Amino acid sequence: MANKKITELTDLPSPSGADIMAIVNDVSGTPTTKKVTVSNLMTLAPVQTSDLNGLQAEPAEGAFIDGDKTKLDGIETNADVTNTANVTAAGALMDSEVTNLAEVKAFDSSDYATAAQGATADSALQSVSAGDLTDGDFDGETILGFNASINLETGTAYTILASDNGTVLVFNNGSPVTVTVPSGLGVGFNCSIIQRGAGQVSFSASGTTINNSQLHTKISGRHGVATLISYDTNLFVLAGDTAS
Repeated sequence: MANKKITELTDLPSPSGADIMAIVNDVSGTPTTKKVTVSNLMTLAPVQTSDLNGLQAEPAEGAFIDGDKTKLDGIETNADVTNTANVTAAGALMDSEVTNLAEVKAFDSSDYATAAQGATADSALQSVSAGDLTDGDFDGETILGFNASINLETGTAYTILASDNGTVLVFNNGSPVTVTVPSGLGVGFNCSIIQRGAGQVSFSASGTTINNSQLHTKISGRHGVATLISYDTNLFVLAGDTAS
């Protein structure tokens, strides 16, 4: 075989570890040509290290990263963020229309009406305002579950009190009973009076005027019911089962 220059040898694009290479040993002493495998040669190659100084620190949890960013440092609010599905800031209020992070606002509890602890509402009372609960005026709203108090009297004389407003006065005596209507009960005062016993109930004005369409001043008889209503200052109407 004719000797060839190394540059004239056929290329071997993918050498295997067992392939043999010629190598000149002891070039500074007595040069000797020897063989060496590719695997043995690679074990002598120096290990290369990577420079990690250029890597950026891991971003903080919840950081906003735009798709165009090539570095993780210097993350900032970016006006071209259009995908709000990845926005995870705690408490942020967002919808699909948000195209600028400047529009994202923190949750503000003042945006929502709050009810007092333990408060309940029936459908019939939902239109009652807080003022209605303090001024004593329900503006025509129905009061559910309202029952009038019963005031049972067994004497023969009784003077109506301001606390009797809205109550039912029941008189039970075998003798005649006199009910006095005093001044100062207030406009709008009203109560019902029942004659339960045999003693007839009559009404006496004291600083007041008691009007009746038939000029009656008494309840007609046992189990009769009358209503007393103040329609103006110290002016009353007596209506119902009345007699003279």
